[in-house]
Amino acid sequence: MRYPDGGGLTGQERARREQVRLAAAEMFAAGAGQMQVARRFRVSRMSASRWYRAWQAGGRAALASKGPSGARCKLTDSQLAGLEAELEAGSAAYGWADQCWTLARIGELIAERFGVDYTLAGVDGLLHRIGWSVQVPTRRAAERDEKAITVWQDQDWPVIKGPRRTWGPGSASKTRRARA
Repeated sequence: MRYPDGGGLTGQERARREQVRLAAAEMFAAGAGQMQVARRFRVSRMSASRWYRAWQAGGRAALASKGPSGARCKLTDSQLAGLEAELEAGSAAYGWADQCWTLARIGELIAERFGVDYTLAGVDGLLHRIGWSVQVPTRRAAERDEKAITVWQDQDWPVIKGPRRTWGPGSASKTRRARA
C-alpha cells in the first residue's frame, strides 16, 4: 500500500490485475470452471466465482478495470505542494503559540487558503496522501532543568543502580535460584 498516494494500487498493478481477470474471462468462454480458474491464477474460489458472475452478466467488458477507487482529491497537485510548504513553516507562522498542528487547525488553513472544506477524517486522509502522519508532541515541564538532570544521570544514578554483577552462578529457571 502506498500511503503517500492515499493507499491502494498503482496504475501498473491495476493493469496487471485487469489482465488476470481478462484471461479468466477467456478461460470461462472456453468452458473452464470456476475451480480451474481459481487454481490457474492462484486466487480464492470466491474471486473466481465473482469474476464468473460478472462475466456472465456483462461479458469480457464487465471484468475491465474501473480505474482508481475512492473520492478524488479536492486539491490540485500544486495546491497540495503549497499546503505541504505551509505545514513545514510550522503552526507558529499562523499565530498558534503552542507550535502544534492539529487536524482542526489544518482544516481551517485549507479552508482559508484554498476555499475547500474537509472533515477531520478527510484532513487525516489528505495528510497521509502527502506523506505526513500524526505526531504527538512530547510534553515537558516548563521548570525542567536539563543541566541538573544530566548531572544526576552521570553522578547519582550509577551510585543508586550499583555495579553490574559480571560473574556468579546463574539459573535458567525463573522460579528457583541456582545453588552456590
